[in-house]
Amino acid sequence: LGLIHKHVTGAVPIRRATKDPVYLTTLKAYIAELLRDHDLFFYPEGGRSYSGEMKPHKTGILHAVLQSGVQNVVLVPVAIAYDLVLEDRAISRQGVKKRQRPFTYELAEMVGLAVGYRSRAYVTFGPPIEAGAYDPDSRKDALDLAHLTRDTIGRLYKALPTAIVASAMRPSITPADLASRVDAALEHLQAVGANLLLRDVKHAVEDGVSRLEQRGVIQAETDRLRVRDRNVLRYYARSIQHLLPASSTR
Repeated sequence: LGLIHKHVTGAVPIRRATKDPVYLTTLKAYIAELLRDHDLFFYPEGGRSYSGEMKPHKTGILHAVLQSGVQNVVLVPVAIAYDLVLEDRAISRQGVKKRQRPFTYELAEMVGLAVGYRSRAYVTFGPPIEAGAYDPDSRKDALDLAHLTRDTIGRLYKALPTAIVASAMRPSITPADLASRVDAALEHLQAVGANLLLRDVKHAVEDGVSRLEQRGVIQAETDRLRVRDRNVLRYYARSIQHLLPASSTR
């Protein structure tokens, strides 16, 4: 993977756990050099969410950007959402990164989970944020910029039917009760200005239930819907918990 990143994708490997001052100084200098001629795409969360919710944004790369000395730098917030995350079962079972298994084992499992399924990705871009408005030598300004970026990305995140239905589900629920709970969720999401894919309750329920049922997360019976995989259901529900009242995603 290192060779692919170096020669094809242009990805920059980061030693996340190191506190070596020489390495960190070199990394900052490298980021500054890149920014003189290139755009830099990075994930401020630092990695995948193993529980589904948005993670706190790390400030290391942001601080390097602020201290790069490059003029007129802007941050373009980007939110990426998926109908179905193809490795949902693998990572939701782990819950936290500390339980991560060897990469080769995880990769094989993800490939197996992906076979036979299709998912859509929604990428939403927000208005640019001027980095020059923040003091490059202030740790507080770096934290303020991280908070602003996270809040902006959270509002841009596409609230998809799979996540809305997952947040409204109960272990066993009638279609009518589910529709009522989805209606309440949609009403709240519209009130807070969420980036919705569907605003019609009927279509949102049909779309979300169909995809989660196909994935084996829920099961439709004659007059009820039942949860088959609680971990995966919670994983999808938590992806929009920053947009909903706390009690609705438990």
